Amino acid sequence: MKQFVIHAAVLVAAMFVGGCQRSEAPVLFHPQGQPQTLGEWHVLSSDGKQLKLNHGVEPYALNSALFSDYAHKLRTIWMPEGRKAKYSANDAFDFPVGTIISKTFYYPRGQDGAVLRVAEQKDESANGLDLSKVRLIETRLLVRRETGWVALPYVWNEEQTEATLARAGDVVPLTMHKPDGSAKTSFAYMVPDENQCAGCHSTNNTTRELHPIGPKARHLNRDDPWHDGQNQLARMVSLGRLEGLPATGVPHNARFDDASASIESRARAYLDVNCGHCHSQVGPADTSGLWLDAGTDEARRLGLCKPPVAAGQGTGDHLFDIVPGKPDESILIYRMSSLDPGAMMPEVGRATVHEEGVAVVRDWIAAWLGNCTSDGAHVAMR
Repeated sequence: MKQFVIHAAVLVAAMFVGGCQRSEAPVLFHPQGQPQTLGEWHVLSSDGKQLKLNHGVEPYALNSALFSDYAHKLRTIWMPEGRKAKYSANDAFDFPVGTIISKTFYYPRGQDGAVLRVAEQKDESANGLDLSKVRLIETRLLVRRETGWVALPYVWNEEQTEATLARAGDVVPLTMHKPDGSAKTSFAYMVPDENQCAGCHSTNNTTRELHPIGPKARHLNRDDPWHDGQNQLARMVSLGRLEGLPATGVPHNARFDDASASIESRARAYLDVNCGHCHSQVGPADTSGLWLDAGTDEARRLGLCKPPVAAGQGTGDHLFDIVPGKPDESILIYRMSSLDPGAMMPEVGRATVHEEGVAVVRDWIAAWLGNCTSDGAHVAMR
């Protein structure tokens, strides 16, 4: 089979005051191989001063996002011209061959080389990133080829001009603190290797095929942060990028940090995006019996008075995944709060504890009523 490439658009010339300037080269889809630099894809470009999105590369945001050591993320999708993703109510959308999904991890800059622990701002990645204000760490690509999805991690250089393929992963030492100088911590940010990328994105333990995690209806069903008054999914339809979107009944996850939403919806949304791709009926942790995806409603499967499948270090000597009203006695909180490699959950992707996320799940468990008997039965309060 002959190799082929897909271009976002032909090169054009644009006239400016004072002269003529050539546009950015179009997005280049590589149907095979592992390009050694991010620049070879032409999805994002950097001159060391600004990270820019190429023509046709659209940013997107999630309702609640996967925690990654407080890193901010610029997420983008590019699809070949004239091709559309197919809507699914529950699973990741079916994207056409040639799709390139990118996720760039970065931090706002602090003082003396440190990075800041602050909430993501809705407008900071509308047209790219001002590199005088942020430090780029890595960009991960998820690429849809004829044979399926492949994951490629790229690590940015100190000049922030290019990112290089890091098949074996990488370690980036960081010091992070809040804007007022508090909560200062030094940690090793871990860039996952190819196998770890595949481990998270192999959301079906039978097929072991890679799939996107974030681009699902319930995560994308929200206002577009960069286009006032537009829903992200409706915008995808208007741009000719999505087909099959129903007029009503589109699922929606809460923002875990939205104080106006119920504590249950916030905690379930957090667990869904952080844990549900693994802890589901078909995921890699299916044998654990603990299913934390959005489609699970059975309290026992969510962990209520459920003993662990395997005892030991990961339990912290606790008896049940969730003890109603007692988060400190629940294995779920213990593992979310741990930094012990033998106990922490998720197992990869973090070297710090997400205090705000743990607090939401803690409050959710604290609101549960009843007691667990010694044999794992739940006794409701009367």
